[in-house]
Amino acid sequence: MDTTIDLTRVEMFAGRLATELGAALNAALIDIGDRLGLYRAMADGAALTAGELAGRTGTHERYVREWLNAQAAGGIVAYEPAGDTYTLPPEHAFVLADEDSPVNMCGHFQSAVAAMDARGRIADCFRTGEGMGWGEHSAHVCVGTERAFATAYRHQLVAQWLPALDGVVERLEAGARVYDVGCGHGASTVLLAEAFPASTFVGVDAHAGSIDVARERAAAAGVTDRVTFAVGTAQELDGEGYDLVCFFDALHDMGDPVGAAARAHAALAPGGTCLVVEPYAEDRIEDNLTPLGRTYYGFSTLLCTPGSLSQPGRAGLGTQAGEAKLSEVLRAGGFTAVRRAAATPFNLILEARP
Repeated sequence: MDTTIDLTRVEMFAGRLATELGAALNAALIDIGDRLGLYRAMADGAALTAGELAGRTGTHERYVREWLNAQAAGGIVAYEPAGDTYTLPPEHAFVLADEDSPVNMCGHFQSAVAAMDARGRIADCFRTGEGMGWGEHSAHVCVGTERAFATAYRHQLVAQWLPALDGVVERLEAGARVYDVGCGHGASTVLLAEAFPASTFVGVDAHAGSIDVARERAAAAGVTDRVTFAVGTAQELDGEGYDLVCFFDALHDMGDPVGAAARAHAALAPGGTCLVVEPYAEDRIEDNLTPLGRTYYGFSTLLCTPGSLSQPGRAGLGTQAGEAKLSEVLRAGGFTAVRRAAATPFNLILEARP
């Protein structure tokens, strides 16, 4: 075997890994900037010294200067040597400082950095094959995930995804029964309840702490008259006659997704619909070897696959399951008609009918 080392390729690869290392460290710094309000304090576009930003945020200038230099090196803020000032461009502020922005990414960084905190435990899982449930992670994992998912739900769920389903909006407007399986902090459930006051909604999640938060969210939104949350799994879905059963970024996390699909199928009223929203993925591994695929495979390794392997069934679909595999799961659960209703660069939206 030829073991000749191409030193040029070695140097290129080492440089690439140096970039990876900087990105990994900056993920933590982005989370810190979000937590401390540093980006929000720069959102007006003013050129600030490190001392001025520290004054705006009640932080220590020496730490802020080092943080700003890292941000400037990563192209997140712009540095002006003449005035020793830093500026956050408005386009960057739209992604990092505006919680209502459709492209705000701070929640993704919050959950990613929190997931990294469990890397020792996950390394042990590699050896044992055991799982690690979402509730066993830092609370920042669930909070960051809610922020990340809610961004897409707020801007696309009611306006685009639901209208892409056959007859669902009309049923919701008239008064439908809806079950949100794996609801987490209830972002999707509450949004639906706000948009369709004639309908009633039940959200269920296996993590009791998330259900506590979901109830708080419903109370704050003033929708407790039509929203109920309960601790449970998909297989414990209560009752039948639901017009819409939803899995928002949850089916791939389940230990027994076929069983979950079967219970959803049994719970639907005649003419009912199952809505499945999942992270976007192609069906072939080689087609997912992209920057977004890298991110999703990373979350899958640290969160989603261990979460599934911690549950009965241990299916381990992973975040990049893809449309073909998800459709196979839904059909195995009893659905005869499965189609892609919509898609974004980040989401697959599937409609399943009995």
